Formats: sequence, C-alpha cells, structure tokens
Amino acid sequence: MRDIRIYKDENNLISKNKRRLIFTFLSFLLIYLVAYIIDPFSNCWAGYFQRNMFEILGEWTFTIIYSFIISEFSIIVHDKLDKFLTWKDSPTERLLLETVINLLTVLFINLLLEYLISKYYVGPQNVTIAPSLEEKRGMIQNITISVLIALMIMGINIGSHLITNWKNESMRAAKLDQVILETELQSLKLQIDPHFVFNNLSVLSEIILEDQQSGYEYAENFSKIYRYLLINSKKDIISLEEELNFLNAYIFLIKSRFGDGVNFEINVNPAKRNFQLPPLTLQLLVENALKHNQTNKRKPLKIKVYTNAQNQLVVENILIPIENVSESSGIGISNIIKRYDLLSNLKLQIKNDGKTFNVILPLLAQA
Repeated sequence: MRDIRIYKDENNLISKNKRRLIFTFLSFLLIYLVAYIIDPFSNCWAGYFQRNMFEILGEWTFTIIYSFIISEFSIIVHDKLDKFLTWKDSPTERLLLETVINLLTVLFINLLLEYLISKYYVGPQNVTIAPSLEEKRGMIQNITISVLIALMIMGINIGSHLITNWKNESMRAAKLDQVILETELQSLKLQIDPHFVFNNLSVLSEIILEDQQSGYEYAENFSKIYRYLLINSKKDIISLEEELNFLNAYIFLIKSRFGDGVNFEINVNPAKRNFQLPPLTLQLLVENALKHNQTNKRKPLKIKVYTNAQNQLVVENILIPIENVSESSGIGISNIIKRYDLLSNLKLQIKNDGKTFNVILPLLAQA
C-alpha cells in the first residue's frame, strides 16, 4: 500500500509540474497576444525584432518569470481552496472566492513590481524619475493584461479540474458497477449452488424428523438469507444493524450444520450499529473462515465479530488450517477490498500472526 501511495504522489507531482510549464508558457504567449490586441499600433511593436538581442532576451526572461509567478499563485490558490471549499459542495461560493483571490493577488503582484521598479530605477543625479503619462498608461495596460491572464488560467484550471473529476467519477462508477455485479453473481451462485442447497435441505429434513419447531426455525432463517441476498446484493452500502441481522440467520444455519464445531462471539457496540459497510461482507468473511479451517467439537473454530474504539469492525477467527481447501470462488476478501477502495479512502487491514486471522473493517459514517 505504501508503494502505491508513493507512486500516486509522484504522479501528482509530475502532473503539477506539467501544469506549471503549460500555464507559464500559455501566460507568456497570452501576455504578448493580449497586449497586441489591446493596442496593436503601439510604438513598442514597430521594429520589435530590430532591437538589441540582449534587450529582447532580457524582456522575455522577465516576462517568463512574471508569467511563472502569476501561474504559480493561481495554481496554489486553486489547490488550497480544494481542501476546504470544493466545487462539488459549494460551486458558487468557490467560483466567487477563487476569482476574488486571483484578482487581488494579481493586483498585489503588479503593484509590488511597479513599486520595486520605480524605487530602484534611478535616473541621472540619483533622482527618481517620476512615471510619465505613457508609463502610467502602460502600467494600467499591464494590470489589465495580468487580470485577463489570471482569469484565463483560472478558467483552464477549473475546466481541467471538472473534466478530471468527471473522468474519475465515470471510472469509479464503472468499477463500482463491476464489483457490485461480481457480488450479485456471488450471491446468485450461493443461491443456486447445489452443495449449499443440498446441505441445508438435508439438515432441514433431519431437523424436521427430530423436532418440527426447530425445523420451522431453520426454514425461517434459510428464507431470511435468500431474501437478504435478493434485496441487498445490488446495494453499495448497508447498515451494520441489517448486516448483523443477516449474520444471525446465517449463524443459525451454520450452527445447525456444524453444531459445537464452531463457536461465534458477537460483541458490537450498539452506538455503532447505524454505521455502514458493504453488504454481504460478514457472510463472505465467515464463509472464508469456514472454508479454510477445521470445525471440530474437541477443538472448535472460534469466530469473533466485535467493534473497537476506532470505529472499526473486527472479524477474527483462530487458525485451524485444513489440508484440502475447497475451490475458491475468487471473490471473498478481494471483493471486499475492491468495494472499500471504491466507496471511501479508508482501507481494511488484514492481520495473520499464525494463531489468529483478523480482518479489520472501517465502518462508514451515514451519508
């Protein structure tokens, strides 16, 4: 996971550096383009390339530095605002605030540069030369151009941000649909799995012969499982309360099959029952524990489900590995990991110390 985060950070850094180069280059071109459009008959355009090459290079160097400063401040403002005022939550407020900050920043930079130039440009006899009408006109023109450049960069920034978000959301939706489809297929597979049906019907017939009331309870829980699978397998998330109710029905069937060969301990804080998680998570984890471990009355498989102080749900089982593991469906824990990756930035943790196997699930707050 650490390597993946480092890779993503490096990619973000490369992307930001590309943005800086593109914005600086565009700003450089736009400064001259807008200046020419505003005043195409200015004396500065007549014989522009007949001037001394060092003078032209000096001007271009200053313009590139100026373009970089304007671009950099626009990028910084955009990135900082993303942290506490997103386009998704407050689009109008974000547009107004980003526009105002960019304009004020550009005005401040221009006034600062004009002040430094006027302060350190000293004429003959160390007398500071007062700006002429032409120079004042040029200063106003520079500020106007800078404001237009800042607005253009802001527009490009916003457009790039919205397009990237749209692409990410589209990809996320597509991936989530695929994972939900996998989960739905898993639930359908469980419904038509001949071993699952045969085993449970065999247990049901045996229980009915011994005790009709117990048989009735078994059939009720069996129907609850199918109902849950049909209704909730297509959902993104579900409350912990509903998932635990499903688990209780599932545990009833397991206990009826394995008896004292498996023990369950459920200790969930009532205050956490309104938190959410992907549906079928607990069923997949319990099924995983049963699939890979022995169920022996002399040494029963112990499975614990409990919450901790970090708003996490822990599913823990002791390890009594079996030699011949039944063929895996390929869904299980990998499916849960995929769904958490798509639903939130929170990551589940898997711990195996050789004695116990723990899956620590972050609980998602209600939307």
